[in-house]
Amino acid sequence: MSKILFFQTVHSTPRIHPRIVTSILSKPLIIPSVSKCYSPISPFHSISLPALKHYFHSPSFSFPSSFPTRAFDDSSSSIETQNEKEEKVGEQSEIEEYPSGEMEYEKISGWKSFVVKLKMLIAFPWQRVRKGSVLTMKLRGQISDQLKSRFSSGLSLPQICENFVKAAYDPRISGVYLHIEPLNCGWGKVEEIRRHILNFKKSGKFIIAYIPACGEKEFYLACACEEIYAPPSAYFSLYGLTVQASFLGGVLEKIGIEPQVQRIGKYKSAGDQLTRKSMSEENCEMLTSLLDNIYGNWLDVVSSSKGMKREDVEHFINEGVYEVEKLKEEGFITNIHYDDEVISMLKERLGVQKDKKLSMVDYKKYSKVRKWTLGLTGGKDLIAVIRATGSISRVRSPLSTPSSGIVAEQIIEKIRSVRESKRYKAVIIRIDSPGGDALASDLMWREIKLLAASKPVIASMGDVAASGGYYMAMAAQTIVAENLTLTGSIGVVTGKFNLGKLYEKIGFNKEVISRGRYAELLAAEQRPFRPDEAKLFEKSAQNAYKQFRDKAAFSRSMPVEKMEDVAQGRVWAGKDAASHGLVDAIGGLSRAIAIAKHKIKIPQDRPVTLVELSRPSPTLPEVLSGIGSSIVGVDRTVKELLQDLTFSDGVQARMDGIMFQRLEGFPNATPLISLIKDYLSSL
Repeated sequence: MSKILFFQTVHSTPRIHPRIVTSILSKPLIIPSVSKCYSPISPFHSISLPALKHYFHSPSFSFPSSFPTRAFDDSSSSIETQNEKEEKVGEQSEIEEYPSGEMEYEKISGWKSFVVKLKMLIAFPWQRVRKGSVLTMKLRGQISDQLKSRFSSGLSLPQICENFVKAAYDPRISGVYLHIEPLNCGWGKVEEIRRHILNFKKSGKFIIAYIPACGEKEFYLACACEEIYAPPSAYFSLYGLTVQASFLGGVLEKIGIEPQVQRIGKYKSAGDQLTRKSMSEENCEMLTSLLDNIYGNWLDVVSSSKGMKREDVEHFINEGVYEVEKLKEEGFITNIHYDDEVISMLKERLGVQKDKKLSMVDYKKYSKVRKWTLGLTGGKDLIAVIRATGSISRVRSPLSTPSSGIVAEQIIEKIRSVRESKRYKAVIIRIDSPGGDALASDLMWREIKLLAASKPVIASMGDVAASGGYYMAMAAQTIVAENLTLTGSIGVVTGKFNLGKLYEKIGFNKEVISRGRYAELLAAEQRPFRPDEAKLFEKSAQNAYKQFRDKAAFSRSMPVEKMEDVAQGRVWAGKDAASHGLVDAIGGLSRAIAIAKHKIKIPQDRPVTLVELSRPSPTLPEVLSGIGSSIVGVDRTVKELLQDLTFSDGVQARMDGIMFQRLEGFPNATPLISLIKDYLSSL
């Protein structure tokens, strides 16, 4: 959304986690400068493995000049000073409150209503909607956190949410008819959409759901609607949630490949899929906790929405119900109807004659309706929105598409432009990323930190902001996450393959002539590390982890030893991250906007203008084909094929299982290695 209006706070909620400085250093903490590489050895071939293959199928501090640079040593000296500072910071934390950002619907009437109707008369043809229309949106498949160009296919979360806001105030829209089918997105986006469904209902207009194929995510959305309909042959798979992890350790052993992986943090499971044959205790503990969070939240929301007891919903799920009639009997759906029957019912509700066609406007057309037409103009205060979605890399590959991941040099350019501009009062960094290149993450952290020193910066998390994604967020003054956002994963992973035994089996030979003790560290994949090489490799990874952890502690005003307890590569659900001090507030983009208003000291009922700095420009294939299916489709297929085995340069701050990147920039690659990678990725 480029602008926002009528997000009025009716009450304020206390901060989730007051940040308290608990120790005083005896020696200063050294924070590396931006010009220093994240790791002394940059060309590591890192390995990223997806353990959360289906993503559960069916930080915040301004850097005041008076802040002590010795805040994070575990030294026991200066206890009295420490206690005094704890009390002062604790008092400040209790006083500060974050607004909820909850939308309060205000009906347009009087002169403003007349102006809106006049604007509708002079609107462009493609922005016109017949009075009494029903907005129909088909929510299925991929939902991008980025804005889409008019030539792009697929759904965009910002545009879905904006359509709900516009429809609530549009006098031409009588209600919303949602077709909800299998979704391929995380729970963060699902929560954001559900919040907008609930906000739309405040307008008094109807919103009904039609679910021909339904799992847990789809029903999570549907139960926010007033009514739920399904055809008699609907596919319901409300059986519970699973998380899966597959392991290639045994396969690689048989074909003579030895992965040599350094992962720092006992919960950092990236690399386990290559090196292990089964799940580690730590990974099992982490995944179980995440699964319990998501499943527990699902039970709570569904039971509350349907007016049932949590135990009854869980018992119903455990019965293995698949009959639509049973769902109706138990009150999980309103009735059993085909799509045409639901439309006939809507015609009757709206007083449309049976032989007349119901006026309907779809998602794509309604996305072209400007908010200006509806009088939803923003205020004079500008807030910049920078969206960062996907895997993190330093530079863009010549073969990658404009929307493929976070490119550090491009994000940095946007951040600097905002910092140098006096137009913007505050900035929201919208992050939906599992991480990636650690150096790129560090460079963006530095730029966000500099930006936060000049104006308020709020980090808003989507489905996931982990590893490098969290690295970016922790430079902001305030971090907002959804209950089920996957975040944290403060750790690093790097490694290489020893292909010696494989080479021996197939008769391949490689000889290396080198100068310098460690010249063959990465070039000699035909042999394992020498002891001194392995030691250097480990020290470098440890150094990268310590820098990440210490910067996280510094950014979150937390002692290093306390940060260590919540780091170790562990992934947290948003609400748990909040209780451990990694996140400040629970909510979506609307709450981030409300907090930004609070930071720049303007009333919550005053409209602001959001300026999207990540607006897409259509690619040539998209313009020519309307959907860009040829190139984009091939690009997606390649990514899916390679999701089980990924190489890239540099130490990685990455959470496995959400995103992946192509085999690009692998400097010492040989045709044989490429062949092996192709073979393994097809297993």
